[in-house]
Amino acid sequence: TRPASGQSLAPGKPTDLSKSCGTVRVLVGVTGSVAALKLPVLVSELLQLSGVDVRVITTEHAKHFYNPSDVSVKIYTDKDEWELWTDRSDPVLHIELRRWADLLIIAPLDANTLGKIASGICDNLLTCVVRAWDTSRPLLFCPAMNTAMWMHPITAQQVSRLKEFGYVEIPCISKKLVCGDEGKGAMAEVSTIVSAVRQYLPKPDESQKT
Repeated sequence: TRPASGQSLAPGKPTDLSKSCGTVRVLVGVTGSVAALKLPVLVSELLQLSGVDVRVITTEHAKHFYNPSDVSVKIYTDKDEWELWTDRSDPVLHIELRRWADLLIIAPLDANTLGKIASGICDNLLTCVVRAWDTSRPLLFCPAMNTAMWMHPITAQQVSRLKEFGYVEIPCISKKLVCGDEGKGAMAEVSTIVSAVRQYLPKPDESQKT
């Protein structure tokens, strides 16, 4: 059976969502960290998982780090949210995306958006989806920031706050960062992220095995 997100979308829903064909709908949020350049590879790897359908929500700053033409699925932006709604009967995109998705993964989650989510701020499409998210469904987050930012005392507080909400951290790793600093703060490897998502996929029915 489909999870709670199998509720029907509102009339006039975005056509891309109505054409979804996967049995598990994964929504990828991407924010303004250099690690956003890994988005095309992450999406490609997620699509290799059996029965998975993927859509992306990008923040404006994240766009600086990847080429949309390298991403093979629909990318939703803040502009889409406002262009979709023109009348009170029109669908609200962040609610439609919330209804559509079975799992949300934010990779990378930059320091700015981490702070917003921890404080309940919802000033763009991605943070609005997070604020409206059904916490009975998985929300995974992959922090990524400069080592000095990661070591700031407020970072641990904010990560703990997200965990209190029931969200699952995919911890950052230590490596030489693009800025030249070496230490903790790099986003987890794509393979680690995909493995984490795989844990939430339906297991094959044992009774159907030969």
